[in-house]
Amino acid sequence: MVDTTAVQVRPLSIEGAYEFTPAQHGDDRGRFLEWFKAPVFRDLVGHDLDLAQANCSVSAAGVLRGIHFSDVPPGQAKYVMCVRGAALDVAVDLRVGSPTFGHWDRVLLDDVDRRQIYLAEGLGHAFMALEDDTTIVYLCSTGYAPDREHGVDPLDPAIGIEWPTVGRDGAPILSHGLGC
Repeated sequence: MVDTTAVQVRPLSIEGAYEFTPAQHGDDRGRFLEWFKAPVFRDLVGHDLDLAQANCSVSAAGVLRGIHFSDVPPGQAKYVMCVRGAALDVAVDLRVGSPTFGHWDRVLLDDVDRRQIYLAEGLGHAFMALEDDTTIVYLCSTGYAPDREHGVDPLDPAIGIEWPTVGRDGAPILSHGLGC
């Protein structure tokens, strides 16, 4: 049995999406936390996260990245954490035939609580930076493959994600480049 007391996990409303909140240990030197531990992840989620790539994204307040997803199979699972600033991170169910197809759920990621979000293969991923220099890191189960990568408009009213009003003029700054 794996000791999972170092992390709290909450399933989101979409199957295959979870929020993780790690225990943080602090003193006058600063803080320490285990932001990903394979045996704990496996025990809580029920499978391993194969790691093929690690990404880092730095964004200004109001930048909206996503909704990105990869063809399934193989798809791309992501384990995401904010190491600086704050972001509203969103999972969107894009799996045709899923009972929650088209639904979304969100997690506030920040450098205080250090919550993380796990998104299984087939789920779309997007986030909006709530502060300048928001830095997001994420572990990916497969590497970037441009021919398998796709995007959905994060402002699509049919999906209806409730994005906050932040940034220079309150309108999101859409990212149309590589990655989230």
